[in-house]
Amino acid sequence: ERGRGVAVVRSDGELESYLAAATGRLIVQEYVPGEEFGVFYIRRPGETSGRIFSITAKRFPAVVGDGRRRLEELILADDRAVCMAAYYLEANFERLDEVPAAGQRVQLVEIGNHCRGTVFLDGGEHRTPELEAAIEALARRFAGFHFGRFDLRAPSVEQFRAGVGLRILELNGVTSEATHIYAPGASLVAAYRTLFEQWRLAFEIGAANAAQGARPTGLREIVQLLRARRARFATIPADATPATSPPPTEPDQE
Repeated sequence: ERGRGVAVVRSDGELESYLAAATGRLIVQEYVPGEEFGVFYIRRPGETSGRIFSITAKRFPAVVGDGRRRLEELILADDRAVCMAAYYLEANFERLDEVPAAGQRVQLVEIGNHCRGTVFLDGGEHRTPELEAAIEALARRFAGFHFGRFDLRAPSVEQFRAGVGLRILELNGVTSEATHIYAPGASLVAAYRTLFEQWRLAFEIGAANAAQGARPTGLREIVQLLRARRARFATIPADATPATSPPPTEPDQE
């Protein structure tokens, strides 16, 4: 749901605060640090191996302190951060008056979602035979899986390219997108071309599965599923991030 309700919790108190406000069923995951990527995988039924259709490299926006200006001023003065200033100011409300030290890098968001401020880049340059093999092995863990995007993290870009140390944050199915199309400066025409190709393959895979005996979901069942989804969605807070401990900061490495 585009990161809705996702929070990084760092203490028992933050967990209690989240649980007190939450309704319905929850998923609790171990925190995974590192570089984040979205890898879209496609395999037609009957093929011995699939392929990586898209790679998205995710970059968490940050500002660098100068020892003089408050965090709020740094956000408003940054050419990229100012474009989503309303969101970044709200997400960092508790520490806007802090003055980061000179060279201190302050990460503004932690959830790797485009609508929550993360920058998406085309990561096609990171495709390697080793990564292809690692993603193929992951995809084969799920019986009947032919089409979808892994959102995962690796300790470093080098390890991601080598296909080692990969940790899955989530796996998105048929409604997922090849998110590299949201990279700054990407062509609208190219984005539509990618989406048309994506959906052509989705329908081909669906038809092939149906021909092999898979039961298609009927229209009535789809409507029921959509109603159930809407009801669940209404119970999820728009932003459940605990307003206590902020993301860690570190010296600028650039």
